[in-house]
Amino acid sequence: MFSRLPFSGILSLSCRMSSTSASVLPTSLLRSTAYVGGSWIRSSDTFPVLDPATGTELLQVADCGPSECREALKAASGAFQAWKEVPSKERSNLLRKWYDLMIQNKEDLAKIITAENGKPTKEALGEIIYAAGFLEWFSEEARRIYGDVISVPLKDRRALVLKQPVGVTAIITPWNFPSAMITRKVGAALAAGCTVVVKPAEDTPLSALALAELAHQAGIPAGVYNVLPCSRQKAPSVGEILCTDPSVAKISFTGSTATGKILLRYAADTVKRVSMELGGHAPFIVFDSADVDKAVAGALASKFRNSGQTCVCTNKFLVQKGIHDVFVKKLSVMMKKELRVGNGFEDGVTQGPLINEKAVEKVEHHVQDAVSQGANIEVGGKRSGVGKNFFEPTLLSNVTAKMVCAREETFGPLAPVIKFDTEEEALAIANSVNVGLAGYFYSQDPAQIWRVAERLEVGMVGVNEGLLSSVECPFGGVKQSGLGREGSKYGIDEYLEVKYVCYGGL
Repeated sequence: MFSRLPFSGILSLSCRMSSTSASVLPTSLLRSTAYVGGSWIRSSDTFPVLDPATGTELLQVADCGPSECREALKAASGAFQAWKEVPSKERSNLLRKWYDLMIQNKEDLAKIITAENGKPTKEALGEIIYAAGFLEWFSEEARRIYGDVISVPLKDRRALVLKQPVGVTAIITPWNFPSAMITRKVGAALAAGCTVVVKPAEDTPLSALALAELAHQAGIPAGVYNVLPCSRQKAPSVGEILCTDPSVAKISFTGSTATGKILLRYAADTVKRVSMELGGHAPFIVFDSADVDKAVAGALASKFRNSGQTCVCTNKFLVQKGIHDVFVKKLSVMMKKELRVGNGFEDGVTQGPLINEKAVEKVEHHVQDAVSQGANIEVGGKRSGVGKNFFEPTLLSNVTAKMVCAREETFGPLAPVIKFDTEEEALAIANSVNVGLAGYFYSQDPAQIWRVAERLEVGMVGVNEGLLSSVECPFGGVKQSGLGREGSKYGIDEYLEVKYVCYGGL
């Protein structure tokens, strides 16, 4: 059960951490308790948050269960009645204050990401800038929720279209972008007039709670933004309530396709609105006409960001036979030169740990399966001696479409290269999977660029570009990669209902 704590007394409770972490982590933003109804709430149970680089415990965090979840939903439901009536300019100003506080505290927020997620500090700082950008963007979009007046054939009637907030929203986020996946959803929801209950990933709850601290400082009203950390053991029961409780009108989830299907089934009984950003399997195609050096640079950026643990990172490389050998050679050289494995807090490190040992085992299995079927290891290929959650950046050649790494999402620092002959063959391999989030290709043939961009079965395409995420642009996939779009001017529509009003008797 919950017990409420005075806001001024949270700091001493929140910072029971190892001496190693204490010298790095910013205690002013560390919180270990749930944030519900504008108050910090302690649970009777806790669970440890671990540093994936060292395996040491960072903090014991409140382990919320069904009763705490229902209290958070009650707080969000109560707050919604007032928040939806708040003028859009005021909502805009509050989101802008939250953005400003994120920028002011960007270094401390980045340290928290590196500690609980493992990504290098430079990359973590990049995530914070990106995450804050969604609050800024949707603070501006809050004032651009427009309706319509529709011309009808009857003189005594007028047809109006209004846009109104859907209501309480359950937000379930992953560990690989522990700040950006929250702000991309919450920024849109709050701008639209919705209230939210956030269940962060059990591996990375500290970033969500740090954002709650800044939301509190920004003056976001009590109950509008709520955070429920919970362990892996309690996550299924909390997730079921968030997806079945009648008070919840909308679910936004980022995670695996398998989990997304479970949540969709839960949501069906009460016909909730859903946004699903699910698994990916991004192809990276390099055609003979490509600028090979630019393709290699794009490949490095797309594949090895966050040690390959992003939903839009390349999963398999398809390289046309005319430039295959030179591409593999240049990528091999570039990987050895540019990539350095180590603790994310160390200078010069580009490749931090994978999130846990299970993730390492998956990469190891994909490599072993490929090698057993004839693939060649060009770079890496084994666990790193840095620690148990580290794996060497790995490049495989002579890969075929039948190998596991070409059929399943690896989510790790593995770059398998498949040689192809024709454009049609490349598209057939790229489109053979049941997901379609992002895809990339390099070509200098204008006609080919149009053909391939249109025929790739994905929601986002990078043409001669390995990084495509931007707050201004719609993020989402097709097939079993999900439903809906996030970010951009389209992102706020996911949190709005369209109401038609027929005004007669004029």
